[in-house]
Amino acid sequence: MELFDQQKGAVGQGEKTLLAYVELPANRHNQYSKNEFLELAKSSGLNVVQNLKIAISSAKSKYLIGSGKVAELAILVKQLQLDLVIFSAELSPSQERNLEKALECQVMDRTGLILDIFSLRANSFAGRLQVELAQLRHLSTRLVRGWTHLERQKGGIGLRGPGETQLETDKRLISVRIKNIVKRLEKVHKQRYLGRKSRLKNSLPMIALAGYTNAGKSTLFNTITKAEVFANDQLFATLDSTIRRVILPASGAAVIADTVGFIQDLPHDLVAAFKSTLEETVEADVLLHIVDAADEYNADKIEQVCKIIANIEADKVPSILVMNKIDCAKNLAPRMDRDENGRIFRVWICAKTGEGIDLLYQALAEQLSGAMTHAKIQVDVQSAYIRSEIHNIGHIHSEKVDDFGQWILEIKVTHHYLSKLLSLKGVTLLWEQKTQSA
Repeated sequence: MELFDQQKGAVGQGEKTLLAYVELPANRHNQYSKNEFLELAKSSGLNVVQNLKIAISSAKSKYLIGSGKVAELAILVKQLQLDLVIFSAELSPSQERNLEKALECQVMDRTGLILDIFSLRANSFAGRLQVELAQLRHLSTRLVRGWTHLERQKGGIGLRGPGETQLETDKRLISVRIKNIVKRLEKVHKQRYLGRKSRLKNSLPMIALAGYTNAGKSTLFNTITKAEVFANDQLFATLDSTIRRVILPASGAAVIADTVGFIQDLPHDLVAAFKSTLEETVEADVLLHIVDAADEYNADKIEQVCKIIANIEADKVPSILVMNKIDCAKNLAPRMDRDENGRIFRVWICAKTGEGIDLLYQALAEQLSGAMTHAKIQVDVQSAYIRSEIHNIGHIHSEKVDDFGQWILEIKVTHHYLSKLLSLKGVTLLWEQKTQSA
């Protein structure tokens, strides 16, 4: 065992904690995995007193690490009077129980740490429910501890048999709570579905932001929408999905959604619990994949995000790589990159300073053009209110009044919205030219 970070972790208000980074042959040279493990602990506000690296050749069934290393850890736990030891690798329920017995302190793995951070960050009603669901599903596999109070049986007058153990009671109560949360989340899901259905009726294109945590999604969201969503330089600064209606230069009205940040090996329970939130990504017309351009490990993180996007079946959504934070890297300037077909697939920007945002707007306009159409319509005098609505929804390229007092409008709107306009009384289509996507 050796220190893998010479500086001790950020001292917080929580339990005295030791971080044990378990290095397997598969992740032996993965430096960003070590750094990320440290950042997770710092984000949770724990009082990290020491960081250890434990190199092993293979995982052991009883403790994950060898019994000799467990004995060394036990001595260190007593010397430092630790309350908590967190392992970077995933622990099975029995491994966690065995380690707690041997170390005589609480033991947690990386999944438990991430769940703890999510519980701190979730603010909305739906977010809190989603986190609690993930925590309970994780806990239901952990109710195998050898504590004596879980082994006592309840019995008494009027109860048949030996009664129910405390462990069985806990499992049953957790099962009931999970069912209740799932029912509540189904209602939230229906509400979000109705919201998406309403946006489709109004024919507003959907733009979703996705990316590795701390890549700058919320900062970009604030820059585009002029909102004040919390953004900070830490992992999982924001969890709750936020949706805003915006008017974008060159492409008109749209809806933009900021979603939860991703991380390597994101716990499956969390992906499942946040699926209703991530559905905003699946339903999007354009996906902006935000990347920290100054991060030396961004290629690995892009791969991790793409895996999760594929996992939630959003990989068919047209996407644009947004290389953010160019102000933190040398020799990087705002620019757009096109592929061999001339399509913009990557834009280099700084969301914090606004550099390159105009290029991002141009890229969005080109991408959304495939969902839009160029048309000329005639609006009766009695339906002149429609003209002001089109000003808000799309773009009016030219307008004039004919000899009969009717408005002749040349517009660029989405296909769905044009169909809606033509269903209204007093609107006539003169011609339409569908725009092909770049």
